[in-house]
Amino acid sequence: MMILRSSSASPFARKVRIAAAVLDLGKRIEIVPADTSDPTDALRVQNPLGKIPTLVLADGRAIYDSAVILEYLDHLAGGGRIIPTGPERFDVLTRAALADGVIDAAILKVYETRWREDGARSARWLDHQTGKIGRGLAALDALQPDPDRIDVAAIALACALGYLDLRFAGAWRTERPKLAAWLTAFSAKIPAFEATRHRDA
Repeated sequence: MMILRSSSASPFARKVRIAAAVLDLGKRIEIVPADTSDPTDALRVQNPLGKIPTLVLADGRAIYDSAVILEYLDHLAGGGRIIPTGPERFDVLTRAALADGVIDAAILKVYETRWREDGARSARWLDHQTGKIGRGLAALDALQPDPDRIDVAAIALACALGYLDLRFAGAWRTERPKLAAWLTAFSAKIPAFEATRHRDA
């Protein structure tokens, strides 16, 4: 049994949980919550960076970050399931990295307001991250993702949009109706997307 150290609100952990479901590996993974701000949490031993998601294998080795974990899960499932092995491999990985970059920028915006006092927050920094999100979504929209294609890029995009819904009340939807329609189709095709949605306790 593998152990996934994660948080239900983490879009990167959500990527892993969705990929595991798509690859029929969910029953081989136990979800163990992690508190990244707690210095006593074993997460800091499992991953020196103290970041989630971290996948702990049966032999105690740990794999991180989410992109590496998804590649490992694809390997366990036989390879080529969600990461192509042919010429399109790097196009898919680049699209996944772009979606991950949108997530990174969104998280940095959240952290700026969560970890800094009102007077210490940088409007310039927030604008910088907002620009990344806007340009990233524009580029992803222009790529016209196929709702019938489920790969690491699709999973990453769905989690990026889901996180923007969670933290920024879906403000992106007005300007990106095609991506909103794509997400609706993805959610209908992949039940794990709804099943992994963060719900406040």
